[in-house]
Amino acid sequence: MTPVRSAARVLLSGIFVLSGVRNLANPEPLVAKAKPVTDRVTPLLERADPRLPTDPRTLIRVNAAAQLAGGLLLATGRCTRPAAAVLAASLVPTTLAGHPFWSVDDPTDRRNQQTHFLKNIGLLGGLLLAAVDTQGRPGVGWRTRRAVDDGLRSVDRGRRSVGRAVRTARRDARIAVRSATIGRQLPR
Repeated sequence: MTPVRSAARVLLSGIFVLSGVRNLANPEPLVAKAKPVTDRVTPLLERADPRLPTDPRTLIRVNAAAQLAGGLLLATGRCTRPAAAVLAASLVPTTLAGHPFWSVDDPTDRRNQQTHFLKNIGLLGGLLLAAVDTQGRPGVGWRTRRAVDDGLRSVDRGRRSVGRAVRTARRDARIAVRSATIGRQLPR
């Protein structure tokens, strides 16, 4: 891993580790803000599995645990792509619940919430880049395309080889037919 990648991942993960620890230890201040988002998510969770938690406090803790674990994994360079994807997924409800600038009336507070919303969107962009970063090595998509192309080339070589064999067999058959015909016509 290059020093730039290492530093970028540590810098990107810092906010998630810190907020994950804070929100895991004390979710109470966020419950009221999270309620509108959790109320919308609750029917989906109940449909997916009735055993899943649906109360805002527990969902905040689950989100905080995901952010803490994802942040630590990203910072240490372990499972960086899945960790970045988990962090990106956890950032969406956090941003929607924490910074709904569209519902704030006070212009100063609205600008403040809009700034934080846009900051989180920027973090989301960085996480998406980290989620697809292959560290200079070929990714799964490239390797798949390469394998398909190699297979197609192999099939094409086989097709050409069979074509040559068929042409050779036809030529040999014509020669054999002519030889047999000429051999019968010669006097003995």
